[in-house]
Amino acid sequence: MPELPEVESIRNKFRLGSDDNPSLIGKHIRGVELLWARTLESPAPDEFSRRIVGQKIGEIGRRGKYLLFHLDDETLVIHLRMSGDLFYEPAATLVAKHHRLVLILDNGERLAFNDARKFGRVWLVNDPAAMLAHLGPEPFDEALTPEDFHQRLQQHHRQIKPLLLDQGFLAGVGNIYADEGLYLAKIHPLTRSDALTPEGAKRLLASLRHVLNEGIRRNGASIDWVYRGGDFQHHFQAYQRTGEPCNRCQTPIERIVVGQRGTHFCPQCQRE
Repeated sequence: MPELPEVESIRNKFRLGSDDNPSLIGKHIRGVELLWARTLESPAPDEFSRRIVGQKIGEIGRRGKYLLFHLDDETLVIHLRMSGDLFYEPAATLVAKHHRLVLILDNGERLAFNDARKFGRVWLVNDPAAMLAHLGPEPFDEALTPEDFHQRLQQHHRQIKPLLLDQGFLAGVGNIYADEGLYLAKIHPLTRSDALTPEGAKRLLASLRHVLNEGIRRNGASIDWVYRGGDFQHHFQAYQRTGEPCNRCQTPIERIVVGQRGTHFCPQCQRE
């Protein structure tokens, strides 16, 4: 599943533009092709088309793992889920097999939501803040100080790895960056959150911010057919390195299942 760095990389691609992918800011939505009805969570297809056609794309934002296309009057919210991705396409491009929703832009250009597994969802809302109120703070939020982070950890008696994956606790962190952050902080994934000291919480927050920043800098991780575009996978320290030597102590990286998620750690550097 695309996590914060992958979603942020997609956001930057469409916000800043490049030679082969122009910025979408200022583009008008001229039409809609809904190719998989369940992709659209709300409103109903006819109302969606009526409301969105004619609107102009303004700023493109992100909240957790959600992409936010701010339009003239409303916000288009997209969650990529397991296999979603967005593609800019010239008018003559054939519609790909797994395209689920296509927005026709100026001069016939297209913004296509491609989703092989069909789990991704799209909303058109007036107030994205109300829709996303269930999310926890952003990892980079300046208001999230080490002291505040430690207090939040103390409010739970949970294993730290599943808690980091809880989007209501911290928005945007997924399996890859939780493993990498815990490795960098030298914290065992089964550690109880309320057992972390203030120093441990400070170290973990700094580690999470570091690996997320590295992920963004490298345009995310491309580990399978779901997301292509980054190279952070070549710099993993723990994730998917089962049996390989730890880069710090040479102990083989181990894999266990925590909260139904494969979890990678060094049993020497990350003692329970």
